[in-house]
Amino acid sequence: MSDTSISLNTATLTHPLSRWGAEHAESVVGELEQGKVIYLPQLAFALTGQELALLDPAIVDPKRKNISYQPLKDKLTGVAAAEQEPAVRALLKRHYQSSLQLIAAILPEYKQVLHTPTNSLRVHPVKAWSQSTSWRKDDSRLHVDAFPSRPNYGERILRIFTNIHPAGESRNWRVGETFPSLAARFLPRLKSYSPLSSWLQDAVGITKSRRSHYDHLMLQMHDAMKADTDYQKQGPQVAIDFPTGSSWICFSDQTPHAAMGGQFMLEQTFLLPVDAMQNPQHSPLRVLEGLLGKPLI
Repeated sequence: MSDTSISLNTATLTHPLSRWGAEHAESVVGELEQGKVIYLPQLAFALTGQELALLDPAIVDPKRKNISYQPLKDKLTGVAAAEQEPAVRALLKRHYQSSLQLIAAILPEYKQVLHTPTNSLRVHPVKAWSQSTSWRKDDSRLHVDAFPSRPNYGERILRIFTNIHPAGESRNWRVGETFPSLAARFLPRLKSYSPLSSWLQDAVGITKSRRSHYDHLMLQMHDAMKADTDYQKQGPQVAIDFPTGSSWICFSDQTPHAAMGGQFMLEQTFLLPVDAMQNPQHSPLRVLEGLLGKPLI
Protein backbone atom coordinates (compact mmCIF):
# COMPACT_ATOMS: atom_id res chain seq x y z
CA MET A 1 0.00 0.00 0.00
CA SER A 2 1.29 3.47 -0.81
CA ASP A 3 2.48 5.71 2.03
CA THR A 4 -0.38 8.08 2.72
CA SER A 5 2.12 10.75 3.83
CA ILE A 6 2.81 11.41 0.15
CA SER A 7 0.12 13.56 -1.42
CA LEU A 8 -0.16 16.12 -4.16
CA ASN A 9 0.31 18.81 -1.52
CA THR A 10 3.54 17.33 -0.16
CA ALA A 11 4.98 16.26 -3.53
CA THR A 12 4.22 19.43 -5.52
CA LEU A 13 4.12 23.19 -5.28
CA THR A 14 1.66 24.92 -7.60
CA HIS A 15 2.82 28.26 -8.99
CA PRO A 16 0.51 30.71 -10.83
CA LEU A 17 3.06 31.90 -13.41
CA SER A 18 1.43 32.21 -16.85
CA ARG A 19 4.16 33.92 -18.94
CA TRP A 20 7.68 32.67 -19.63
CA GLY A 21 9.05 36.20 -19.54
CA ALA A 22 7.24 37.28 -16.38
CA GLU A 23 9.09 39.47 -13.90
CA HIS A 24 8.95 39.77 -10.11
CA ALA A 25 7.60 36.26 -9.61
CA GLU A 26 8.10 34.42 -6.32
CA SER A 27 11.23 32.25 -6.10
CA VAL A 28 10.64 28.52 -5.59
CA VAL A 29 14.26 27.51 -4.96
CA GLY A 30 13.58 26.38 -1.39
CA GLU A 31 10.77 23.99 -2.34
CA LEU A 32 12.61 22.73 -5.41
CA GLU A 33 15.73 21.87 -3.41
CA GLN A 34 13.60 19.88 -0.97
CA GLY A 35 12.59 17.62 -3.87
CA LYS A 36 9.18 19.03 -4.73
CA VAL A 37 7.84 19.15 -8.28
CA ILE A 38 7.09 22.77 -9.19
CA TYR A 39 3.81 22.65 -11.11
CA LEU A 40 2.92 25.52 -13.45
CA PRO A 41 -0.60 24.73 -14.67
CA GLN A 42 -0.96 27.98 -16.65
CA LEU A 43 2.47 28.03 -18.31
CA ALA A 44 1.78 26.88 -21.88
CA PHE A 45 4.22 26.92 -24.78
CA ALA A 46 2.22 27.83 -27.88
CA LEU A 47 3.27 26.22 -31.17
CA THR A 48 2.95 27.68 -34.63
CA GLY A 49 1.23 25.78 -37.43
CA GLN A 50 4.61 24.76 -38.82
CA GLU A 51 5.71 23.51 -35.40
CA LEU A 52 2.52 21.51 -34.87
CA ALA A 53 3.33 19.65 -38.09
CA LEU A 54 6.51 18.40 -36.40
CA LEU A 55 4.55 16.42 -33.82
CA ASP A 56 4.88 13.08 -35.55
CA PRO A 57 6.96 10.09 -34.34
CA ALA A 58 8.20 9.66 -37.90
CA ILE A 59 10.28 12.80 -37.45
CA VAL A 60 12.66 10.98 -35.09
CA ASP A 61 15.57 8.87 -36.30
CA PRO A 62 14.49 5.23 -35.70
CA LYS A 63 17.78 4.61 -33.86
CA ARG A 64 16.99 7.27 -31.26
CA LYS A 65 14.42 7.77 -28.52
CA ASN A 66 14.17 11.55 -28.83
CA ILE A 67 15.42 14.59 -30.72
CA SER A 68 18.13 16.44 -28.80
CA TYR A 69 19.50 19.96 -29.15
CA GLN A 70 22.57 21.49 -27.48
CA PRO A 71 21.99 25.26 -27.81
CA LEU A 72 25.50 26.41 -26.89
CA LYS A 73 26.94 24.24 -29.67
CA ASP A 74 23.88 24.64 -31.93
CA LYS A 75 24.05 20.85 -32.30
CA LEU A 76 20.89 18.97 -33.28
CA THR A 77 20.66 15.15 -33.29
CA GLY A 78 17.91 12.61 -33.83
CA VAL A 79 15.97 14.17 -36.72
CA ALA A 80 15.13 11.59 -39.38
CA ALA A 81 15.12 13.93 -42.42
CA ALA A 82 17.62 16.73 -43.00
CA GLU A 83 15.00 19.04 -44.52
CA GLN A 84 13.12 19.08 -41.20
CA GLU A 85 16.13 20.14 -39.15
CA PRO A 86 15.76 23.94 -39.47
CA ALA A 87 12.20 23.93 -38.13
CA VAL A 88 13.05 21.54 -35.29
CA ARG A 89 16.14 23.56 -34.37
CA ALA A 90 14.09 26.77 -34.27
CA LEU A 91 11.47 25.16 -32.01
CA LEU A 92 13.99 23.81 -29.52
CA LYS A 93 16.01 27.01 -29.52
CA ARG A 94 12.83 28.96 -28.74
CA HIS A 95 11.93 26.65 -25.85
CA TYR A 96 15.48 26.97 -24.51
CA GLN A 97 15.25 30.76 -24.56
CA SER A 98 11.87 30.60 -22.84
CA SER A 99 13.34 28.29 -20.19
CA LEU A 100 16.04 30.84 -19.47
CA GLN A 101 13.31 33.42 -18.90
CA LEU A 102 11.54 31.01 -16.57
CA ILE A 103 14.73 30.46 -14.56
CA ALA A 104 15.19 34.22 -14.22
CA ALA A 105 11.59 34.58 -13.01
CA ILE A 106 11.20 31.85 -10.37
CA LEU A 107 14.74 30.47 -9.85
CA PRO A 108 16.78 33.69 -10.02
CA GLU A 109 19.41 32.28 -7.63
CA TYR A 110 20.43 29.84 -10.39
CA LYS A 111 20.50 32.30 -13.28
CA GLN A 112 24.30 32.60 -13.49
CA VAL A 113 25.30 29.08 -12.42
CA LEU A 114 23.27 26.61 -14.50
CA HIS A 115 25.27 25.09 -17.32
CA THR A 116 25.39 22.40 -20.05
CA PRO A 117 21.87 22.98 -21.39
CA THR A 118 20.24 20.29 -23.51
CA ASN A 119 16.75 20.53 -24.97
CA SER A 120 14.71 17.52 -26.12
CA LEU A 121 11.58 16.95 -28.17
CA ARG A 122 9.75 13.79 -27.13
CA VAL A 123 7.12 12.61 -29.59
CA HIS A 124 6.68 8.87 -28.98
CA PRO A 125 3.75 7.62 -26.87
CA VAL A 126 5.08 6.77 -23.41
CA LYS A 127 3.29 3.43 -23.17
CA ALA A 128 4.41 2.22 -26.60
CA TRP A 129 8.03 3.11 -25.87
CA SER A 130 7.95 1.45 -22.44
CA GLN A 131 6.70 -1.79 -23.96
CA SER A 132 9.50 -1.92 -26.54
CA THR A 133 12.55 -1.21 -24.37
CA SER A 134 14.55 -2.90 -21.61
CA TRP A 135 13.60 -2.58 -17.97
CA ARG A 136 16.62 -0.36 -17.32
CA LYS A 137 15.42 2.12 -19.95
CA ASP A 138 11.75 1.82 -19.02
CA ASP A 139 10.91 5.24 -17.58
CA SER A 140 7.44 4.07 -16.55
CA ARG A 141 9.22 2.56 -13.53
CA LEU A 142 9.95 4.81 -10.56
CA HIS A 143 13.56 5.99 -10.67
CA VAL A 144 15.96 8.83 -10.05
CA ASP A 145 18.05 9.96 -13.00
CA ALA A 146 21.69 8.96 -13.36
CA PHE A 147 23.92 9.05 -16.44
CA PRO A 148 25.46 5.62 -17.24
CA SER A 149 28.18 6.94 -19.55
CA ARG A 150 28.57 10.53 -18.32
CA PRO A 151 29.57 10.76 -14.65
CA ASN A 152 28.51 14.10 -13.20
CA TYR A 153 30.24 13.98 -9.79
CA GLY A 154 27.25 15.11 -7.79
CA GLU A 155 26.06 17.97 -10.00
CA ARG A 156 22.32 18.41 -9.95
CA ILE A 157 20.06 17.51 -12.90
CA LEU A 158 17.42 20.23 -13.26
CA ARG A 159 14.66 19.60 -15.80
CA ILE A 160 11.85 21.77 -17.15
CA PHE A 161 9.00 19.87 -18.84
CA THR A 162 6.19 21.22 -21.02
CA ASN A 163 3.20 19.24 -22.30
CA ILE A 164 2.54 20.30 -25.90
CA HIS A 165 0.05 17.60 -26.90
CA PRO A 166 -2.25 19.19 -29.53
CA ALA A 167 -5.24 16.98 -28.72
CA GLY A 168 -5.28 17.63 -24.99
CA GLU A 169 -3.74 14.40 -23.67
CA SER A 170 -2.23 14.72 -20.20
CA ARG A 171 1.25 13.61 -19.23
CA ASN A 172 0.81 11.09 -16.41
CA TRP A 173 3.47 10.72 -13.73
CA ARG A 174 4.04 8.92 -10.49
CA VAL A 175 6.20 10.71 -7.90
CA GLY A 176 7.80 8.92 -4.97
CA GLU A 177 9.28 9.45 -1.53
CA THR A 178 11.88 11.98 -0.38
CA PHE A 179 15.47 11.28 -1.31
CA PRO A 180 16.69 10.71 2.28
CA SER A 181 14.01 8.01 2.71
CA LEU A 182 14.81 6.53 -0.69
CA ALA A 183 18.55 6.42 0.01
CA ALA A 184 18.07 4.82 3.43
CA ARG A 185 15.84 2.19 1.82
CA PHE A 186 18.12 1.19 -1.07
CA LEU A 187 21.66 1.96 0.09
CA PRO A 188 22.13 -1.36 1.97
CA ARG A 189 21.35 -3.27 -1.26
CA LEU A 190 23.84 -1.54 -3.54
CA LYS A 191 27.04 -3.17 -4.75
CA SER A 192 30.40 -1.93 -3.50
CA TYR A 193 32.29 0.65 -5.52
CA SER A 194 35.43 -0.50 -7.34
CA PRO A 195 37.95 2.18 -8.37
CA LEU A 196 39.59 -0.39 -10.65
CA SER A 197 36.31 -1.10 -12.44
CA SER A 198 35.78 2.65 -12.80
CA TRP A 199 39.24 3.03 -14.33
CA LEU A 200 38.68 0.12 -16.76
CA GLN A 201 35.29 1.43 -17.92
CA ASP A 202 36.88 4.78 -18.67
CA ALA A 203 39.88 3.19 -20.38
CA VAL A 204 37.78 1.15 -22.82
CA GLY A 205 35.33 3.99 -23.52
CA ILE A 206 32.25 2.69 -21.66
CA THR A 207 32.20 5.96 -19.74
CA LYS A 208 33.40 9.40 -20.83
CA SER A 209 35.33 9.87 -17.57
CA ARG A 210 35.98 7.82 -14.46
CA ARG A 211 32.83 7.01 -12.53
CA SER A 212 33.03 8.38 -8.99
CA HIS A 213 31.73 6.55 -5.93
CA TYR A 214 28.73 8.91 -6.04
CA ASP A 215 27.98 8.15 -9.70
CA HIS A 216 28.28 4.44 -9.00
CA LEU A 217 25.74 4.63 -6.16
CA MET A 218 23.27 6.72 -8.15
CA LEU A 219 23.38 4.36 -11.11
CA GLN A 220 23.01 1.37 -8.78
CA MET A 221 20.03 3.03 -7.10
CA HIS A 222 18.43 3.81 -10.47
CA ASP A 223 18.70 0.14 -11.46
CA ALA A 224 17.68 -1.26 -8.07
CA MET A 225 14.54 0.85 -8.04
CA LYS A 226 13.49 -0.20 -11.52
CA ALA A 227 14.23 -3.88 -10.83
CA ASP A 228 12.16 -4.00 -7.62
CA THR A 229 8.66 -5.00 -8.73
CA ASP A 230 7.22 -4.78 -5.22
CA TYR A 231 8.60 -1.28 -4.76
CA GLN A 232 7.14 -0.18 -8.08
CA LYS A 233 3.70 -1.37 -7.01
CA GLN A 234 3.68 -0.80 -3.26
CA GLY A 235 6.32 1.87 -2.61
CA PRO A 236 5.38 5.38 -1.42
CA GLN A 237 4.05 7.29 -4.42
CA VAL A 238 1.36 9.58 -5.75
CA ALA A 239 -0.09 9.97 -9.26
CA ILE A 240 0.07 13.38 -10.93
CA ASP A 241 -1.47 14.41 -14.26
CA PHE A 242 0.04 17.32 -16.18
CA PRO A 243 -2.49 18.56 -18.77
CA THR A 244 -1.72 20.09 -22.13
CA GLY A 245 -0.61 23.67 -21.70
CA SER A 246 1.14 23.07 -18.39
CA SER A 247 4.81 22.95 -17.39
CA TRP A 248 6.65 21.52 -14.40
CA ILE A 249 10.16 21.51 -12.93
CA CYS A 250 12.10 19.13 -10.72
CA PHE A 251 15.55 17.90 -9.81
CA SER A 252 15.25 14.54 -11.57
CA ASP A 253 18.25 13.10 -9.71
CA GLN A 254 16.45 13.69 -6.41
CA THR A 255 12.72 13.23 -7.02
CA PRO A 256 11.65 9.63 -7.77
CA HIS A 257 9.45 9.79 -10.84
CA ALA A 258 7.89 7.61 -13.52
CA ALA A 259 6.19 8.58 -16.79
CA MET A 260 3.04 6.48 -17.19
CA GLY A 261 1.33 8.06 -20.18
CA GLY A 262 1.23 10.91 -22.61
CA GLN A 263 2.96 12.04 -25.79
CA PHE A 264 4.54 15.20 -27.25
CA MET A 265 6.62 17.00 -24.68
CA LEU A 266 9.47 19.52 -24.58
CA GLU A 267 12.17 18.95 -21.98
CA GLN A 268 14.96 21.37 -21.04
CA THR A 269 17.85 20.04 -18.95
CA PHE A 270 20.51 21.99 -17.04
CA LEU A 271 23.29 20.95 -14.66
CA LEU A 272 23.88 22.79 -11.39
CA PRO A 273 26.96 22.57 -9.12
CA VAL A 274 26.08 21.38 -5.63
CA ASP A 275 27.85 24.35 -4.04
CA ALA A 276 25.63 26.71 -6.07
CA MET A 277 22.53 25.45 -4.28
CA GLN A 278 20.91 27.54 -1.56
CA ASN A 279 21.06 24.48 0.71
CA PRO A 280 23.58 21.90 -0.55
CA GLN A 281 22.63 19.52 2.29
CA HIS A 282 19.48 18.64 0.32
CA SER A 283 21.53 17.33 -2.62
CA PRO A 284 21.76 13.56 -3.19
CA LEU A 285 25.54 13.86 -2.88
CA ARG A 286 25.40 15.34 0.62
CA VAL A 287 22.60 12.96 1.71
CA LEU A 288 24.59 9.90 0.61
CA GLU A 289 27.80 11.23 2.16
CA GLY A 290 25.94 11.79 5.42
CA LEU A 291 24.59 8.23 5.46
CA LEU A 292 27.97 6.70 4.64
CA GLY A 293 30.07 9.09 6.70
CA LYS A 294 32.64 9.79 3.98
CA PRO A 295 33.18 11.86 0.82
CA LEU A 296 31.99 10.26 -2.43
CA ILE A 297 33.80 12.36 -5.07
